[in-house]
Amino acid sequence: MMSLELTAAQLPFRFRPEQPMSDQDLLSFCARNDFMRVEREANGEILVMTPANSKTSKMNIRIGRLLDEWAEADGRGFAFDSSGGFTLPDTSMRNPDAAWIERSRWESLSNEEQSSFAPICPDFVIELRSPSDRLVMVEAKMEMWLANGAQVAWLIDPARKIVTIYRPGDSPEVLNEPSSVQGSGPLAGFELVMARVWG
Repeated sequence: MMSLELTAAQLPFRFRPEQPMSDQDLLSFCARNDFMRVEREANGEILVMTPANSKTSKMNIRIGRLLDEWAEADGRGFAFDSSGGFTLPDTSMRNPDAAWIERSRWESLSNEEQSSFAPICPDFVIELRSPSDRLVMVEAKMEMWLANGAQVAWLIDPARKIVTIYRPGDSPEVLNEPSSVQGSGPLAGFELVMARVWG
């Protein structure tokens, strides 16, 4: 069991435990450092990041709320916020800023799996770029989502007012200052009005 506490650490930083953390170890580690954002790379390396700044947090909750309201009305799946982590097929654990999973896929998981870092890749993810995020890193993260099974992924860049849409097998679609972004595939019918995010 990891006993490392991160109160004095300079963030963000990475470390690789001598023994890879199990999901239960990682849950305990996250609980002891709940003021940080934690992800696990496929190679077992642990990435520890600062919480989002207040402006990013404001945009993030708006995006999550709008996705959740649509998902509840639509009924085909469930929305998730940035506090939830998922164990992906490559064994990494990631927590997207917002996500959606088709109902039958989520309900096929046991209660125990749903109550952990669920072993499933969301069908749809949204990542919101914060001022400290290096563009090349978040672009690589979007490709990682696709490689693990996401059908659609949106990268929202508030500073540049750009939304980039990622789909398997296609080049990223770049939208400059869109008034809204329309869902496709499993998200058909979802519309994100960007003035509600930028504002």
